[in-house]
Amino acid sequence: MKEFLEGSRAVAEIVKMCKPGVISAYPITPQTHIVEELAQMVANGELNAQFVNVESEHSAASVVLGGVAAGVRSFTATSSQGLFYMAEVLFNISGMRLPLVMTCANRAISAPINIWNDQQDSLSLRDSGWVQLYAENIQEAVDLHLIGYRLSEDKSMMLPVMVCMDGFILTHGMEAVDMPKQEEVDKFLPAYKPLYKLDTAEPISMGLLADPDYYIETRFAMQETFKDALKLIPTINEEFKNCFNRDYKDGLVEEYYTKDAEKVIVAMGSVCGTIKEVVDAQRAKGKKIGLLKVISYRPFPYARVYDALKDVPRVAVLDKAVSLGAYAPLAIEIKAAFSGKKKSPKVISSFVAGLGGRDITAESVKEILTKLTQKEINLEFIDLKPELLKEEYGE
Repeated sequence: MKEFLEGSRAVAEIVKMCKPGVISAYPITPQTHIVEELAQMVANGELNAQFVNVESEHSAASVVLGGVAAGVRSFTATSSQGLFYMAEVLFNISGMRLPLVMTCANRAISAPINIWNDQQDSLSLRDSGWVQLYAENIQEAVDLHLIGYRLSEDKSMMLPVMVCMDGFILTHGMEAVDMPKQEEVDKFLPAYKPLYKLDTAEPISMGLLADPDYYIETRFAMQETFKDALKLIPTINEEFKNCFNRDYKDGLVEEYYTKDAEKVIVAMGSVCGTIKEVVDAQRAKGKKIGLLKVISYRPFPYARVYDALKDVPRVAVLDKAVSLGAYAPLAIEIKAAFSGKKKSPKVISSFVAGLGGRDITAESVKEILTKLTQKEINLEFIDLKPELLKEEYGE
């Protein structure tokens, strides 16, 4: 049934339908509305769960670690500095092979202090052992939570999933959302049956000391599981389509007019909506422009990216994050997809835009397409303000 919902409310509603038994979070903009709604649902008796109030994000992550370790489906959400405060525990959760879903309401990182959207927070934790899925709109954010729980709790996976949605743009935006019925969710996502848990009747140990004779094998096992996830994600997405009649294809990438394109922009998250509008307008003028939307950043679908872009002459990669002192995060992965391959785009140019919530407009996208006609660009910031640079650096 279609409902006109704020993004945070829609996520809270779908999390409620997933029936977590433990929820813990610390308020931080722009994530707060999600857990406010869930706390109200628990208080009203709409959701049978323990909502644990804590004094920090580190504690929130520790609580849900304990919840899942005890065999209970759990949930948390955070943003920006809060995600960084959780970082120590996030590595523990993945290293202990605990299934969990967390919403990251993407927000810029300090300093300077900025509460608006970019993707620097989650991309900075790309090596934490969490699956990372990026939503373009509120409907996708809702659906990715369902898909995320199915993926995380699959007995062949047992790894946590981070659903990333652009702060304010999606968390506070309003959209008509097709919310499923509880019985549909129950069919797609059965009650959680842990593969292992802390139980005094059958004691086990988790997170033990691993000396050099053992540690590297744990990381190898996780790396192999991420490879398996590239096969499992399409399978789960096919089941999702059959249950809810929404088709995300393989759930790894979305190709939008890439087959005959002469120029393709690669991006993640809500900016893909703006890019699609530009693509449609350019196509109406006879220009062969396309978009490759990356949904799964971890695991990164190198083979799918290669297949989608190998025949495209010019590719622009648009990042809403920077890896200071190196190429931008998404651009690095796109370039790596063609390493050692026989076929490759003639040009793969890297652009950074939208940091700290600066608008990425249709004009911004058109500027990228114009620059893509020129020589290959290793890294260029879009929509810089020369007058501010002059104030900072002088002539």
